[in-house]
Amino acid sequence: MDLTDLPADPVPHPDEAGVVPGLFLPCASDLRPSLVAWLGWLQGERRASRHTLDAYGRDLAAFLTFLRDHRGEEPSLATLASLGPADFRAYMAARLTQGLSRPSMARALSTLRNLFRWLDREGVLRNGAIATIRSPRQPQAIPKALSESEALDALSVASDLQDDPWLAKRDLALFTLLYGCGLRLGEALDLDRGDLPTGEVMRITGKGRKERLVPLLPVVVEALADYLAACPFAGGPDDPLFLGSRGKRLNPGVVQRQMRRLRGFLGLPETATPHALRHSFATHLLAQGGDLRTIQELLGHASLSTTQRYTKVDAGTLVNLHGATHPRAR
Repeated sequence: MDLTDLPADPVPHPDEAGVVPGLFLPCASDLRPSLVAWLGWLQGERRASRHTLDAYGRDLAAFLTFLRDHRGEEPSLATLASLGPADFRAYMAARLTQGLSRPSMARALSTLRNLFRWLDREGVLRNGAIATIRSPRQPQAIPKALSESEALDALSVASDLQDDPWLAKRDLALFTLLYGCGLRLGEALDLDRGDLPTGEVMRITGKGRKERLVPLLPVVVEALADYLAACPFAGGPDDPLFLGSRGKRLNPGVVQRQMRRLRGFLGLPETATPHALRHSFATHLLAQGGDLRTIQELLGHASLSTTQRYTKVDAGTLVNLHGATHPRAR
């Protein structure tokens, strides 16, 4: 069975669907209320984003599906309490055989750690076996940024790949926002029309529901206004800003597909993704003399060490700048 897929039963339980739409958790009736309560706690107390809840829900469903096949029965509270290190290792090995990446493996394990800590804290059950499982070691990934000319080329032809004029303006507005403000794709797609500012800055809610202010370039404001003027769907302040062709909130998969088309059209590398526009925003600011603390605030990074990865991306520029300006280099 492909553990990256949801279980065969496509009908979600009502209380599960209320937290994560479309989710189905294959488990015994005594376990389901606790799992739904945990997802509700993530949403209400931890203020997890819709994308985080979706990811945790998929990880949880994959784990329960594995246990159902591994133990030959619907997972129950007793099942979770009886799991040992070998069971968790078998689950991770099964995910590995499905080609799950190391970051996704680490997140899947983090999902289970979070769940079992919550179950323990709420007095539902206690099982410390998960604490003995180490997370896969993660490579120190260096962000893949586009060059300035590649980023500008991407924006210049973003609207050429759509036949419908308003969809063309939408794509241009979205890509301009990602590159001009350094937003994550999820942050941009979560915006409602009421989030558009009347001044020169926009308030963005990022990971962990942390808010930050992001300056808006005139070109970004113009692209957004142009898109909204052409959009055939009317909407109020609580309606999505970026819409799909049927008037619903734009799906990230559609954006990824458009970026792949753009990549092929311009001959860009596979690393040219919507998220690469955010990396390009940070890298190009650094190249122009922006300081790390300011870039950290603009990106919404909790730790400066995350932002410092961009110094590796632009090491060539820093070396050239050092050689051209340091007194002892003359």
